[in-house]
This record gives sequence, structure tokens and C-alpha cells, in this order.
Amino acid sequence: MSERFYITTPIYYVNAEPHIGHAYSTIVADVLNRFQMLSGTETFFLTGTDEHGDKIVSAAEKFGQSPKEYVDQISQMFRDLWPKLNISYNRFIRTTDPYHQETVRLILSLVKEKGDIYFSEYEGLYCFGCERFYTDRELEDGKCPDHKTEPEVIKESNYFFRMSRYQEWLIDHINGNPDFIRPERYRNEVLSFLSEPLEDLCISRPKSRLTWGITLPFDEDFVTYVWFDALINYVSAIGYPEGSLFEKFWPSAQHVIAKDILKPHGIYWPCMLKSAGIEPYRHLNVHGYWNIRRGKMSKSLGNVVRPLELVDIYGLDAFRYFLLREMVFGLDSEFSEAALVARLNADLANDLGNLVSRSLTMAQKYFKGDLPEPGPSEEADEELKRSALELVDIYEELMKGLTLHKSLMAIWEVIGKVNKYIDTMAPWVLAKSDRERLSTVICHIFESLRIIAGLLWPFMPGSAEKIQDQLSLSKRGKDFTLEDLKAWGRERPVRSITKAPALFPRVEEVKKEKKSNQSAEKGKAPANEGNAKSYGNLPLISYEDFQKLDLRVGTIKAAEAIPGSRKLIKLTVDIGEKRTVVAGLKDHYSEEDLIGIQILLVANLEPVKLMDIESRGMVLAAADRSGLHLLVPDTEAAPGSKVK
Repeated sequence: MSERFYITTPIYYVNAEPHIGHAYSTIVADVLNRFQMLSGTETFFLTGTDEHGDKIVSAAEKFGQSPKEYVDQISQMFRDLWPKLNISYNRFIRTTDPYHQETVRLILSLVKEKGDIYFSEYEGLYCFGCERFYTDRELEDGKCPDHKTEPEVIKESNYFFRMSRYQEWLIDHINGNPDFIRPERYRNEVLSFLSEPLEDLCISRPKSRLTWGITLPFDEDFVTYVWFDALINYVSAIGYPEGSLFEKFWPSAQHVIAKDILKPHGIYWPCMLKSAGIEPYRHLNVHGYWNIRRGKMSKSLGNVVRPLELVDIYGLDAFRYFLLREMVFGLDSEFSEAALVARLNADLANDLGNLVSRSLTMAQKYFKGDLPEPGPSEEADEELKRSALELVDIYEELMKGLTLHKSLMAIWEVIGKVNKYIDTMAPWVLAKSDRERLSTVICHIFESLRIIAGLLWPFMPGSAEKIQDQLSLSKRGKDFTLEDLKAWGRERPVRSITKAPALFPRVEEVKKEKKSNQSAEKGKAPANEGNAKSYGNLPLISYEDFQKLDLRVGTIKAAEAIPGSRKLIKLTVDIGEKRTVVAGLKDHYSEEDLIGIQILLVANLEPVKLMDIESRGMVLAAADRSGLHLLVPDTEAAPGSKVK
């Protein structure tokens, strides 16, 4: 493995807002970057936006904006989205950045001086959606394969890059480096294309047709074609030619792209690098499309899935897990909300969530949260230990090979073994008969969970760190390495282990009501609207009304069942002062389970008497088919903290 790791996403074209395809590419890059961190490798992660070209001018005109105003707005959407998806990048580049434009002009000058750029007249089939010329053999039924439109015949004078000069070199390089383009299907696709004569690449547009671009350093009447601008971001962002980051991280670059831009990255870019005297990148990693009802997702087809809508409904890590588990890297995958919900409920709520919950509960119930020293091991214990430790090596090889879905499958296989181990060992029986044996079992569960949480961190960093926190580990997230995970029994809790709310409550697919176009055209209000304002089926309240609520963080200090009541529990809650609160939680939580949990409390309700007990507040909880789930802070907060 390289000592340094440089990973890039495509720089996303800002003619439209980000969708699930953009999210997948970026999450994959984030996962691979975090994996390298676990491996002890120094990393650099680049993403950004591509902001020049015909489509930008057209999109800006539709909104009555200048190209600069438009690209500033859409680029910011991408920049704002990535932290919300827990993307931890090092640099965000824009092709309108001055330093990038200067690097483009420098490389153009170098390639021109080498004799690889010439001026000529060209007539060809041009797709304005792709902003490039097509050959007849690249079209499908005479149409652009992506936009399903017939390209226009354009004849104009432009500058061309002598890409054909590097065809044999590129073929030899790909054959000599079998993993240069991966998976193999895409390497074969590039080689198939290179089996026929390679045409030279048009790299300019006349300013008489397009002014929104980087002016050529050798002709003020032309701007640079989008690919000879966009691709150079991968070296301009790290300070080519003499920047310290360039010297440190190039050529260890790993590009992550979708298959629709395979040709520019697999053919144009290596030839450009060769001409400029720059070593080629290490790997081009190519993934497939997310399809909706068996069709490629695109704005023009009206079937775009917006990431934050799903994150807001189902949770960030459930969204990340689904994308990475559902798609085989390199192949297309079908997106459906029902499949996401099925994964969440089966894999996350039932398997992982249940394992964490029952393990924490047993540590608290049988040892008051203080992990005991293990007693002598039996064969079942050693078998679980072997499975957990072997998982680290299996995982490492699978991650290196980009089989991300298999990495998750391997983790879930061990999750299943731990759950089975618990059922077989029956700690609840050992608690009554063999405390030493119980100690050994609990310690093996703890160690297995520690490894599982560490390996999940690249995929679901928030949930992994939450598990590590609940296990009271001193090292979390990127502080762990794969070698640390193999150190069985060395990592001890730094404080008592406490029970915690469910990591992944079960959910149902959210059905989105669509307003009737016919009703709207006739001026009729949809059925859920009446005279009051609403959102979906929910009536809206004013901001002033909401401000009247005083929501506080409280810690449950005591809990006792109320005689004669089937549902009610009397709670003593610390919100900076002690409050008695009566809550209908008995069907869902035992009194023992509730003590020590932090909750959210409506603190300014009028007192009410329930079962002759004055209740001064209301506990907030969410309800679904599986029951009630207390709403809690994600980390411990001071009792009485105001919810904002």
C-alpha cells in the first residue's frame, strides 16, 4: 500500500443542483479516504465544481442571472451539501478559481510548445448537452447516448490537441498496468475504443460563440474547451508544478468517477498528462449509474433523487449504508425508497442496532457498566475471537479491491455471529449460575463490538463513533488504526458503560402526497389545505407560537411504576431543578432502563394531575409500529440545557 493516498471526486458540473449520483461518488471517495486513514496512510481528498461552458451560460440565462452569479449559487449548494453527508474533504476547488485558471494556461502553453496543439477547421456532430463532438459509432440510433437527442452538425475553426500521437503509448500503459482503470470491464471498454484510430481532440471554442471560459494563452479570440479546463483541476488543486502538496501526493492519485465520463478520464486525461510531461495517475475507479425504474437518473428525464430529502426522513448513516451496500461498485443499481427502508429495518435496526442495544443493557444490568476481567476461554469464545480478528484482514483486502458491498457483507456476517453467540451463551442464565463465565462472555461481546465499530467508521462515521462512545473507548473515529483493532483485550473502557436509545429505530416508507395539477389549474385547494396553511398533511403554526415552547434537556434520576396504572411511570427528572413527570412509557421501557437516560422535556406546560400525581412536564418521544423511542441528545448535555 502507498504511504500517501490522494483521492478525487469528479468536479461536478454546476448546470443543476446535486442529486444522489453526485452523493454516491463523493461518499465512495470519503469511505476510501477514511479507510486509508485507518490504515495509517497520509491522505488528501479533493472535490469541487466545474463551472465553464455552453450549458452554464444557457442555465444562467433561464434564471436571468450572469454566469458568475449562477455558478456561485450552484457551487455553494455542493459545498453546503457535503458536510451534511459527513464528507470530510481537504480541498474544494472551483474552475473559476484564479490559481486553477493560471495552471490551465500554463499547461496549455507547455503542450503548445511541444507541438501538440494546432489550428484547423472541423465539421462534426455536436451535442450541446455533453458539450462535445461525437463520432457516428458513439451514437445510439443516431442520438447522444446520455441525452437521447440528435446532435447538430457544426462547422468551425478551432484548436486541436494531437491526442492521436499518444494512442500507442496509452495502450501500452494500460496493458502494462492492469489496474490502471478498474473494474476490469471499464479497462476493456477503453482498450476497445483504442483499437480504432484515435481522433485528435478539439480543445477550444471561439469567443464569437462562447465567452464564458478560460482564454487561451496563445490566442485571445478563443476560450478553453471544458475538458482541457476541468481535468487539470486534479493537479492545479495540489499546486502543480512546484507546490509541496503536488510533490507529496502526485502521482498517487485515485480518481472516482461515474461511467459516463470514462472516455475523458481514461483517454483524454492520460494523454494530456503525457504531453505536459506529468506522470499518469495511479488508478481510475469507475462506478455505474443509479437507475430509477430501470432508467438512468437525470434532470432532463425528471427522475432526480435529492439526497437531503432522504437523509431528513431516514437518517444520514442509513442513507450512506444503503448506497454502499446496495450498489456493486462498477455496476448499475436500481434505487427505490422501499429497498432503503428494508435495508434500514433488517440490517441496521434488527442486526446492528439490536446487537448494540442488548450488549449495552447486559453490561449495565449485570456489571453496572464496569467491564469485568474475563475468565478462562472456551472453544466458542475462541471461535468468536478468530472470526472478529480475521474480519480485519478480510475487510482490508476487500476495501483495497473496491468491493465495498462485500466489505459490509463481511462485517454483517460477524454481527450475525455475535448475535448467535449471545443467544447460545445465554448471559441471562449465566448471571444466575456462573459469574466468571458471564464475565468472559461479556468481554468477548465487547471486543467484537469494538472491532465492528472500528471497521464501520469509514461507511457510517457518525454511528460508529456513537457506538465507540457507548462502549466508553478512549480512541474513536480516525484515532483508531486497523492494527489497534487487532489488539484483542487491550482497549478497556475509560468510564462505565451505560445503556442508550436505539441507534436505528425501525421505520416505514414515507409516502409523499403529490398535489393534483388539475386542481391547481382550476384554483382548487388540495384536500389537505382548507383555510389554514399546511405542509403535506401537517397544519403550520407561526414561529411566534413555536417560540413559546420551552424545551429542556433532562436527566432521569429515578423511575417507579405507578400502582394501578398499566402504562404510566413516575419519573424524577433533573433539568437544573428536580421535576416529577408522569409518562406513558411502561409498555416500552422498564424503570431500570430509564434511570440515567437524558431526555427532551417540554418544561413550560401547566401542571396536570395523573393518578393523583402532579406532573410538571412532557417527555418527547417518536412513535412507529415498533413502539415509542425517546428523543435524546446525541451526546451528553448539561441538565437544563435549552433546546434551540
